[in-house]
Amino acid sequence: MDHELQMWAEAIRTGDRGSLARAITLVESSLSTDQERADALLSILLPFTGSSRRIGITGIPGVGKSTFIDCFGMKLIEKGHRVAVLAIDPSSSLSGGSILGDKTRMDQLVARTEAYVRPSPSGNIPGGVARATKENILLCEAAGFDILLVETVGVGQGETMLADLVDCFILLLMPGTGDELQGIKRGIMEHADLLVVHKADGNALPSAREAAARLLHVARLMPDDPESNQQSVLLCSSAPPDMGHDEIIQSIDQFFENSQASGRLHRNRSRQEVEAFRRDVYEQWTIKMNRHTPLRNLMEQMEHDVLEGRISSFRAARLLVDRLSEFRPG
Repeated sequence: MDHELQMWAEAIRTGDRGSLARAITLVESSLSTDQERADALLSILLPFTGSSRRIGITGIPGVGKSTFIDCFGMKLIEKGHRVAVLAIDPSSSLSGGSILGDKTRMDQLVARTEAYVRPSPSGNIPGGVARATKENILLCEAAGFDILLVETVGVGQGETMLADLVDCFILLLMPGTGDELQGIKRGIMEHADLLVVHKADGNALPSAREAAARLLHVARLMPDDPESNQQSVLLCSSAPPDMGHDEIIQSIDQFFENSQASGRLHRNRSRQEVEAFRRDVYEQWTIKMNRHTPLRNLMEQMEHDVLEGRISSFRAARLLVDRLSEFRPG
């Protein structure tokens, strides 16, 4: 095994932030040489992963995800936890650049040695989940962080992907927006383990209480899932003086206690590993296909034929798959 990688892994295990940051940069790289080194590094660290609580947090833009995480993370630190935040930022579809502004909105956490905040671009992954989020979770666990908070952009397709990465899923909503009644949110709510009405303060408190009551009603109408805990609906404010965060922590503690006792936590993580394997097979095959010139040329030709209307997309895809045996990707 590469001595340099061994030393790097040891530095990560001692909590060295610079080594952790370089490792995350490595696993996020698309270069084949970097991916090989990342695989080797993760193989060394894998025995020291898996002991954290993985918590996903999402909500519509403007709900205050970063402010919530900053305050929530500080409460967790006060209770003796070490908190890592993986904040997935949207990437421009034109330039590929990302905003990466979450770190600047978590000024309390970034100043604490017990916390680590890492913004990552979502790239071209749909739904606002970065390609290497799973690997970044493992790296942070190996570095000794026992609470992992994964924040995604917006709401939509990413919630299904996020559910395949975390143990507990928190959905933030705002009072007065009607989120609890929108049909599109029902699919998201089915993935959520904890519903939190954020910004429940001042003049918004009455409407926040009304929203919580409606959310609880909607949650009770959803089909029962024997694998799921009963959804909790809580009020919260991250503006001074903050309120509700201690109750959220208590609900999360109860969630994990129930999940571990029933075996759901173990079954969920096992299922996630299988899903991760399937995604990785698809991703690695796509990378190999794009690097194999004859196969890439054939795919580009078929794309052109679809564009010109000479063949349907379904038939083109079937023909491409039928011809794969002609190629031996290197």
